[in-house]
Amino acid sequence: MNELDIVKKLQRLAGPVKGISLGIGDDCAIYRPRPNEELLFTADQSIEGIHFFPALAPAIIGHNALARSLSDIAAMGGEPRFCLVSLAVPSGRGAKFIDGFYRGVLALARRTGTSLAGGDLAHSDKIYCDVMVCGSAPRGKALRRSGARPGDLLCVSGRLGKPWGRRIQPRLELGRALRGRTTSCMDLSDGLALDLHRLALASGVAARVDRVPLARGATLERAVHGGEDYELLFTLPSRSAPPRGTTVIGNIIEGRAGVVMFRGKPLPARGYDHFTEG
Repeated sequence: MNELDIVKKLQRLAGPVKGISLGIGDDCAIYRPRPNEELLFTADQSIEGIHFFPALAPAIIGHNALARSLSDIAAMGGEPRFCLVSLAVPSGRGAKFIDGFYRGVLALARRTGTSLAGGDLAHSDKIYCDVMVCGSAPRGKALRRSGARPGDLLCVSGRLGKPWGRRIQPRLELGRALRGRTTSCMDLSDGLALDLHRLALASGVAARVDRVPLARGATLERAVHGGEDYELLFTLPSRSAPPRGTTVIGNIIEGRAGVVMFRGKPLPARGYDHFTEG
């Protein structure tokens, strides 16, 4: 199977593309946005040996490659519109891996209303994938990391410290439900301690964590610093009722921007950082 064969197969599998007047097979896709919507753009990479182990099933690798970008759309309260998937594979992987990978991508794409509009294929010495997703939100309604205020409730959407290699479930429905309710929001991809530090820094506030909901079998260290949870971290006005299934873990407090307190002590802003040595 050559590259043209793969592209033709993807054209058939992707099917009609909602909102796309020209999709897979040309030099560019053409998308027509709706009136009074703002477009959201994000991109995430998935690299063998960094984001996943080579033995992981191709369908899960594909699912998670798309899910990482969809989690960013969820954190902005957006609806996904389309994705561009660029994939590089070593010669030893071949058609079987590519079929499984795109099976995982397309299954999640259909479930979330995300159209596969194009991308790129290449050869590499290891598996590499980049997924760009375009989403949208009503004009002026997209969620941001900035906006948290002292007294706000600090919440997460699920339990933390989940094992790597599972299927990531982006919280798209919750993100949309938080539009107009939350004062700030982001997704948890690099660990609670580091990501909460980023949210507090963007909002110019400090934060206090009173409890951390642990996934089954998780250690506190993994839940606080490990990353790869892809839950939503968000703040609500103090008198708000948190959405069902979410957990209040603390409060936004006055203090130096970016400082996070846990059990009366400063929590180091440590998590998964590609550029931190050691």
